[in-house]
Amino acid sequence: MLRFIVKRFASALLVMFAISVLVFLIFFATPGVDPAARIAGRNADPATLAQVRHSFGLDRPMPIRYLLMMRHLLIDRDLESFVNRGSRVIPQIVQATPVTLSLVVGAALIWMTAGIVMGTAAAALRGRAADPLIMLVGVVGVSLPAYWLGEVVNLITQKQLHGSLFSWVPPPGYVGLGHPGQWALHLLFPWLTLALLYAGIYARLLRGEVVTALNEDYVRTARAKGLSERRILIRHALRCSLIPIVSLFGLDFGALVGGAALLTEVVFGLPGIGKLTFDALQNLDLPVIMGTVLYAAFFVVLANALVDILYARLDPRARHA
Repeated sequence: MLRFIVKRFASALLVMFAISVLVFLIFFATPGVDPAARIAGRNADPATLAQVRHSFGLDRPMPIRYLLMMRHLLIDRDLESFVNRGSRVIPQIVQATPVTLSLVVGAALIWMTAGIVMGTAAAALRGRAADPLIMLVGVVGVSLPAYWLGEVVNLITQKQLHGSLFSWVPPPGYVGLGHPGQWALHLLFPWLTLALLYAGIYARLLRGEVVTALNEDYVRTARAKGLSERRILIRHALRCSLIPIVSLFGLDFGALVGGAALLTEVVFGLPGIGKLTFDALQNLDLPVIMGTVLYAAFFVVLANALVDILYARLDPRARHA
């Protein structure tokens, strides 16, 4: 198992290196892209452009530029924004990370719990009226866009019913973990909004996997041995059915931590990674964009590595694949 873990993380490092090279080439080596013109501003004369290129090392060979950029970003951590001079990239990412992690971790706990309960219940009650009803709830959750649902939630909790039922709901924004009660209150509805979308997806996927598992030979053998249906469902069918759920969770969690929760962050006024990336894209702030893209790639690659390790733990055959 240790050998598999080392091999998997070595592969992850190689992937991160390839992504960093690709991202650098896209943002700094694409024909027509001139960071110096962006830094110098509009109508800059050739002398000013040449001075800017020299100051930022943009006139050096491409491999040297890549190494300098990675050194300033990852080692010295003094890479500055091209738009807001003096504002460093890494502190901005560090400041935004706890916001996104707070949002995604809380929502993930809710959607995983709800998805597993709904999917298992629907599989256990297949053929009864409760089965399609549970799946209908899941379809409704998947069909509601996060930005629309967030706006509806804000309309109800902040305006229409704020003076009566939801007077305890604070205004949109983020409060740090130093105040746990306010932290949870500010994130409660963002958690529920984001979790509603994913809970339905996981419930539908898990139901199909559990129903398939209940028709396998090893389940028939367990029934022949006299095991109860509850034990068969939980200890046998559900355990084997969690493998694709774990794989999907790794992809979703990594993507959301990397900034895919942008719409939820914008609607609820959360200054997370998604919002930071969105603002950088609007201003074409290349260092910040590159930093957030590499940050997102890191979490996606890390999540995939951890999922593969957990997969190998659940199914030893995966270690030799």
